[in-house]
Amino acid sequence: MTTFQILNFGCRANQADGAALKQQLLQAGLSEASGLEQSHVAVLNTCTVTAAADAEVRQLVRRIHRLNPSCRILVTGCYAQRAPDEITPWAGVTWVVGNSHKHAIAQLLTDGTELRGQKPGVISQESGKGQKDELIQIQIPEIAAGPSQGAENRPHTFVPETQSPNLESPKVLVGEISDEFHFAPVPLTGGDRTRPTLKIQDGCSARCSFCVIPYVRGRSRSLVPEKVIEQVRSLEEAGFQEIVLSGINLGSYGKDLGRRVTFFGLLERILRETGIARVRIGSIEPMDVSPALIRLVAGEHRMARHFHVPLQSGCDRILRLMSRRYWATQYAERVLAIREAIPDCGIGADVMVGFPSETDRDHAASARFITSLPFTYLHIFPYSARPGTPAASSPHQVNGRVARERARELREIIAEKRRAFLSKLVGRRVSALTLDEAEAGARLALASQYVKVALPLSLAPANRLLDVWVGRAADGLLYGYANV
Repeated sequence: MTTFQILNFGCRANQADGAALKQQLLQAGLSEASGLEQSHVAVLNTCTVTAAADAEVRQLVRRIHRLNPSCRILVTGCYAQRAPDEITPWAGVTWVVGNSHKHAIAQLLTDGTELRGQKPGVISQESGKGQKDELIQIQIPEIAAGPSQGAENRPHTFVPETQSPNLESPKVLVGEISDEFHFAPVPLTGGDRTRPTLKIQDGCSARCSFCVIPYVRGRSRSLVPEKVIEQVRSLEEAGFQEIVLSGINLGSYGKDLGRRVTFFGLLERILRETGIARVRIGSIEPMDVSPALIRLVAGEHRMARHFHVPLQSGCDRILRLMSRRYWATQYAERVLAIREAIPDCGIGADVMVGFPSETDRDHAASARFITSLPFTYLHIFPYSARPGTPAASSPHQVNGRVARERARELREIIAEKRRAFLSKLVGRRVSALTLDEAEAGARLALASQYVKVALPLSLAPANRLLDVWVGRAADGLLYGYANV
């Protein structure tokens, strides 16, 4: 029996894709290996948001090929969609499958024949919507993997110095992202997973100047509400207590389905038509955080008291260069409205430093802005040029050392904010879901506010919602007691 391992990179939406792919492979008769050493096939479900994400994939391919030379490697996901010609020379890689054909991986690995007559060393691009049986075969050097750009902006093929090229060309399946849906149901068995991610939206129709995601995931597409409700009910029946609603641009949910379908309306339906104990919203853009949504989270005990609202920069000049669709003051209005309605809400954001042409003055403005708002955590990362995006062609790139120093400054700011937030929760009761994780022998739980709580005396199994009394805070954790 063919064995496999799936290794996921990047966002929660990609994690959801990986979980669905795993289920498809198991249903197709493959068996999950206990480790890479025993695996016949390694599936790398990649991210390409930053150069560091690309480098992580390259390093892992080298490691797998060195550890298990007979293992066939399939690279899929966003990196495969963006730059298949970078990946094909890597030793050990047998298949490169873009997001356009990720749904066909199970067939590819189990058919025993080339998928729909594919030949090694070609990229297959669908000739049009709905014409799945008619494929145009284009040689790899002739096609751009990302947005339509001139040849000078195309990712170039290269061979890492530590590897020799493949002696046999990998099979490549990369085409345009269709408007069709290929979301598989969330697996109802997930080993140690206690908080399944339900991906209800994919793609993005925005065009932030730094972001490659619209090119590798396509335009915004939504899972119809009836399917969402069906999957939530299945997860509830399987015993899950919390689900995480996820998407690439979650607030755009429903815009492709009709004027009456909205993310807010979907939340109301989930709460009305299912009995799932807790619903957590994944990342949502600031302009989609409406007063009605804030009121819903504030007034409904089944909604997690947590918002993740991407910021990117607190400087208006940089926001304009990023092609973001809000001003800093508009962002602040949303976050302060959350804090007013939900005083103990966990509030997080993504922040980018070192965007092209960002000056010391711009950075200082962003730092002051962040200091002024009640964030409880931040995801901070230096800007990384993505081939084919407008920002990558800017002549005003910021030195990497400068960007890393700016990131360090922001981490110091948020560290103090997080300590203050955790301290405010001491002596209070929080609702927390036990995880299949431990810290120093203590069961870990995740509070509604997106804070981990260690339960030293608890015998509760994973996937239990508990009322936890918080006794102290230390080293970024809460420590508490639950009568279980």
